Amino acid sequence: MSEQNPSTHNHDCGPLDCRVVLEQLWEYLDGELSEETTLLIRQHLALCSSCYPQYDFEKAFLDALADCRCTRCAPHELRGRVLDMLRSAGFSATA
Repeated sequence: MSEQNPSTHNHDCGPLDCRVVLEQLWEYLDGELSEETTLLIRQHLALCSSCYPQYDFEKAFLDALADCRCTRCAPHELRGRVLDMLRSAGFSATA
């Protein structure tokens, strides 16, 4: 008996499959999806014991980041180095 990968198995958790839900979790948590997609993902997570733990982890991660926000900005030199590293890794800021 092989263990199912939650990103590929399909069960009765609504019209979205697990792969689609997992690919959109960050956007879901950031409130960047349409109302319809948000509702479909919310319904899937309420029914899916495979996807919910990933959602729970990502939400806890974002909550922990929010709790760690500092009240001081990083020095300009440090911010510049971080931005340079992000650019060299392919990140490009969009306006």
